[in-house]
Amino acid sequence: MDKTPYIVGIDEAGRGPVAGPVSVGIFVIRNRAILRPRNKKLKLRDSKKLSERERKDWMLQIETWKEEGKIDWMVMQGSASRIDKEGISVVIRKLIEDGLKKMKIPFNALLYLDGSLKAPSKYITQKTIIKGDEKIRVISLASICAKVIRDEYMKKISKKYPEYQLWKHKGYGTEDHMNFLKKHGMSPLHRKS
Repeated sequence: MDKTPYIVGIDEAGRGPVAGPVSVGIFVIRNRAILRPRNKKLKLRDSKKLSERERKDWMLQIETWKEEGKIDWMVMQGSASRIDKEGISVVIRKLIEDGLKKMKIPFNALLYLDGSLKAPSKYITQKTIIKGDEKIRVISLASICAKVIRDEYMKKISKKYPEYQLWKHKGYGTEDHMNFLKKHGMSPLHRKS
């Protein structure tokens, strides 16, 4: 196998909510850099199993690694209206393709994708791993980026739609959120599909 200098992790956040975008995180380790967190208490897991505070701490560490030139990362988002129009699987697939292209990831890069995600077939060395966000560090890091950026967006946009308390549930179909939907109807952020 070609010793590519790029190791890439890909994961999504926001597949399950009834409101807001889906986010795809792409995390790139450059030149097979060794990534050790400065804070020894930071444990890497699937982003959903980390507290909001732990995810923020990880983002600080990720930014440090980026400044040191060890990594790069990007989060691509697809809106609720796009999800309704194209279907969530199609949107996620296109976000992966567009993100890899924007980041200029070579076709021989080693890609690790979570769950059922796939990159375009021209990326010749890709592995899809069930529960990859729990097993493969680079996928866990992509998962954190995707979730943090999506959560920040949902908090910010909740100011425009305060009646749904999006800052609290991030668009997931909690009992409170479903009650707000019954009371206020759908906003442009809500997925009809």
